[in-house]
Amino acid sequence: MELYASLADTGGPKKKEYWDRRTYASLEEQQEAMRNSSTLYVGNLSFFTSETQIYELFSVVGPVKSVIMGLNQLTKTPCGFCFVEYFSKEHAQACSHFISGTKLDQRVIRCDLDGGFIEGRQYGRGTSGGQVRDDRRSKEDYDPGRGGYGKKEDDYGLSNAHFRRPGALKRSRADSIDDDRSIRHARKSTNSEVAEPVDKEEVNPRFQERDSDGEQDNDDVDT
Repeated sequence: MELYASLADTGGPKKKEYWDRRTYASLEEQQEAMRNSSTLYVGNLSFFTSETQIYELFSVVGPVKSVIMGLNQLTKTPCGFCFVEYFSKEHAQACSHFISGTKLDQRVIRCDLDGGFIEGRQYGRGTSGGQVRDDRRSKEDYDPGRGGYGKKEDDYGLSNAHFRRPGALKRSRADSIDDDRSIRHARKSTNSEVAEPVDKEEVNPRFQERDSDGEQDNDDVDT
């Protein structure tokens, strides 16, 4: 136990503090809860890792009080994280050094001290029901242990849908080029029609009126 305490005091390289804004009003409140907590947050789990496997691994450090599996809020199936609660905070602190960075189900997991489990925190917060990290993963990024392909491209399209008119489709570059060529061809044809010579005597009514007047004058003279 003294060894665990000394490891917790010395620690390793400092990581950037994560603040769970939905649970704690401030970072200081979260840090205070973590100082007295015997709970760990475990991330980067495979969706297929069982509760039994987690018990077996974390019991190496000390007796485990409970394991709360993270669930997809829509399907209620495991979504890649959990909370592990020990009977003593010394075991939890030691576990964050011993277990974090090791492999479980061929995945490198991470363990961070947590302020304590509260009902509701077991559910994913992503738009797909799971974790946000899986929503942000590229659609080309395939992870067989975390649901297959990511969903980033789909979410991007949905978030930008309000910039487009309903039913509007983005034209390809080839379509734009074809349309431009059609417009230029139509303009060229119109200019050619305007430039063609016109028989003014045949079209202009002024010449027709003069001829009619002349014929009328001749009729009057003959009379």
